[in-house]
Amino acid sequence: MGLIINDNISAINLLIKENIEVNSKNILQDIPRILIVNLMPKKKDTEYQLLKIIGNIHVDVKVDFLYTKTYKSKNTNLNYLRKAYKTLDQIKNIEYDGMIITGAPLEFLEFDKIVYWNELKAIMDYSNLYVKSTMYICWAVVAGLYYHYGIPKHITRKKVTGIFNHDVLDKDSLLFKNHMGKLWVPHSRYFEIQEDDIRHIDELEILSKSKEVGIYSVVQREGKQVYITGHPEYDTKTLKVEYERDLNKGILSNLPKNYFKNDDFKSEPKNIWENDSQRLFENWIRYYLM
Repeated sequence: MGLIINDNISAINLLIKENIEVNSKNILQDIPRILIVNLMPKKKDTEYQLLKIIGNIHVDVKVDFLYTKTYKSKNTNLNYLRKAYKTLDQIKNIEYDGMIITGAPLEFLEFDKIVYWNELKAIMDYSNLYVKSTMYICWAVVAGLYYHYGIPKHITRKKVTGIFNHDVLDKDSLLFKNHMGKLWVPHSRYFEIQEDDIRHIDELEILSKSKEVGIYSVVQREGKQVYITGHPEYDTKTLKVEYERDLNKGILSNLPKNYFKNDDFKSEPKNIWENDSQRLFENWIRYYLM
C-alpha cells in the first residue's frame, strides 16, 4: 500500500526513508484520488507533512498537487511547480474523491485584496462540482466559510499558537471514529470561528472544540466540506521553527502553549498530536472519500 504521486515531488526520498511506498505510475484499480491545493509559503515542507500522513494510512492513494497561477511563490521555484504540480486549467474536468486546501498567512488581508482570490473561488466552485469532500485547513477555513456561507472572519488580538486539547461533541461522527480520549491539535493562527455564526446555518455542524481556543472542526452535514481550524499536519518542530522565525523578524509572538517542556523554547518539543492527526485523515479518507 502506498502513494501514487508525480515523480518530481521533492518529498519522495524522505517518504521512502519513512518506509512509505511511493509509485509515480497510475495503477488500474479504483483508489481514492486527492488533490492538494498547496497555499503554504514553504510548499515542500507541507508536501512532506501531508504525504507522510496519507502514506501511513495503509491504502493506496493517488495524490496530485495544485498551485495558483495568479500568484508567484516567493519560496518555491516556478519551474518546480510547473513540473510537480497542476493548475486548475489542467484538471478542471477531472473528478477527485478528496481535496485539501491548505492554510496561508493571510488573516490580515481582505479577501478581495488577495492576489489569487478569484482563482481560489474558481477552485472552490470546481470542488463543489467534481470533488466528493473538501478539507479546508487553517486560513482556508475562513476563506471557505466566507465564500460558501457569507460567514465573516474574526481576527484575534494575539496569535493562537500551541498544542491544545479538544472535546469531540458528536461521538457518532465518522470523522472522529475510534477517537481515544483527549484530542490534541497544533494551532497557529490569528483568527477564530464564532459559534453563533455556525449554529444559525442548518447545513453546518460543529464536531469538536476547545475550551481554550474555540472551534476546531465544522462539517457540512453531507460531508461535502470539512473545516479544520488547526494544523493537524504539522510535524514535531514546525511550531518551533515558526516561533524562532517570528523572533528573528522582531514579531512579538506568543510562546506556543503546551509545546515546550517547562515553557523553555530551547528545549525539544514532544509530539503528542501525531496519533490524533493520523486518525483524522484516515477517517476522512475511509469514510468520506471511499
